[in-house]
Amino acid sequence: MTENFPRSAAPTHSDARLSHDPASHGDADLRTRLIHAGSPALRDGSGPVNVPVVRTSTVRFADSAAQHRLQAQRGAGDRVATYGRHGLDTHAALESAITTLEGGYRTLLAPSGLSAITLVFLALLKPGDHALVSDSVYAPVRKVDQVLLARQGITVEYFTPGRDALAGALRPQTRLVYLESPGSLLYEVLDLPALAAQARERDVVVAVDNTWGAGLYHQPLALGANLSIQAATKYLAGHSDVMMGSVTADSADLFGRIAATHDALGLSVGADDAYLTLRGIRTLDVRLSRHQVNATDVAHHLAQHPDVAQVFYPPLPQDPGHALWRRDFSGANGLLTFSFAQRDPRAASVFVDALRYFSIGASWGGYESLALEAAPQRLAEHTGWAGGRSAVRLHVGLEHPADLIADLEQAFAAVRERLRLSA
Repeated sequence: MTENFPRSAAPTHSDARLSHDPASHGDADLRTRLIHAGSPALRDGSGPVNVPVVRTSTVRFADSAAQHRLQAQRGAGDRVATYGRHGLDTHAALESAITTLEGGYRTLLAPSGLSAITLVFLALLKPGDHALVSDSVYAPVRKVDQVLLARQGITVEYFTPGRDALAGALRPQTRLVYLESPGSLLYEVLDLPALAAQARERDVVVAVDNTWGAGLYHQPLALGANLSIQAATKYLAGHSDVMMGSVTADSADLFGRIAATHDALGLSVGADDAYLTLRGIRTLDVRLSRHQVNATDVAHHLAQHPDVAQVFYPPLPQDPGHALWRRDFSGANGLLTFSFAQRDPRAASVFVDALRYFSIGASWGGYESLALEAAPQRLAEHTGWAGGRSAVRLHVGLEHPADLIADLEQAFAAVRERLRLSA
C-alpha cells in the first residue's frame, strides 16, 4: 500500500530568461512545471521539444565590445557564458529545471554528488571554522573531512539529531550545519524545520543532502535550509549512465559565495551528461511513483518475514521516522535496508550472492534493482544502529514487484540452507 501526499511546490526564483517555461505560473503543480522547465525558446515560430546539446570549449564574440559587456554581466552574477567551462544552453536549461525542482534561487552543477558536497564545504569554511554534521550522512563525507578539511584546520563534529541538542553543540566558530534527511543506509528522518530554525538564529548556514527525496518529494529550502544538494547521478538522471551533482542556493548572496569557489575549482560537466539529466527529470514523477509502489510492497513483505529482524523504510508506520516523514515529505523512493534475524555474519553476503534480479552495485536511483551488503564499519557510524546483525541495502527498481519478492524469497532460502549445512 502506497502513501503519497502531493503538494504544491514553492515558487522558483530562477531567471526566466534562461528558458521558455509556459507552466511557470505559481498555481501550476510542480510536476507540470518540471515537464516544461528549461525548455528551449521558440525562434521564428518553431523550435525543438528538447534543448539541443551544445558542446564547446570556446565562446566566440562578435567584437571586443560584446566580449567586455558579457564578461561584465557574468562578473555581476548573470547567467551568461564567456568560456565553455561555464556551460552554455544545455547546462543553463538543466540548472533552471533543478532550480524549479528545489524551489531555490539558482543552481550550480558539479561532476558528481560528492564533488557538489565538497564544493559546499570548501566554499563556506576556512581554517579555524567549525562544522556540525549529522552522523547518518553519506559515508564519503567523512573522507572529505579526513583528507581535505582536517588538513586545512577546519573542525568537523558529528552529532545525532534528536538525541544531541543542536543549540548546545553550536560554537562561535560554527559556520555550517550539514544534514542528510533521510540519512544514508538507515534512513533516519530529521526534524529539519526545528534544526534549521536553531541554526538560523545563530546565522549558521544549513545545507541538506536532498538526494533521497530528489526535490520532488522533499524541499529542504521550503523547510528552512539554505542549500539543497543532490547527487543527480541518482534519481534525477535515473538511468545509471550519468555522474552529476547539483547545489541549489536560496539567495543571491549565498549563491555568489558558492559560485566563486565553483569557478576557482574549475568544476565543469559535459553537455551530453547535462542533456541526459534534463531528460531524466522529465520522467522523474512517474519513475519515483513506481519505485515507491514497488519498494512499499517489498518493505511490507520483509516486515512480516521470519528471517528479518527490522526494516528501515520511513513509509512503514513502525519506522522511527514515520511521523516526520509524513509531515515533511510527499512520497518515498526505492531505497530500503533490512537486518537479518539470524546473527550469523555471513547471512548478508550469502543472500546478496543468491539474488538474480537484484544486481550487486553500490549506486542507486536507476531503473534497475540493486543489492549491497551494508558494511559493518559504515553501520557503526550511525548512533541508532544496535549492531550484532548483518544488513542488506536494497534499491527496488522498476521490475514487477512480485518477481522481486520471489527473488528475495529464494535468496532467503539459500541463506537458510547455507547456515544449515554449516551448523
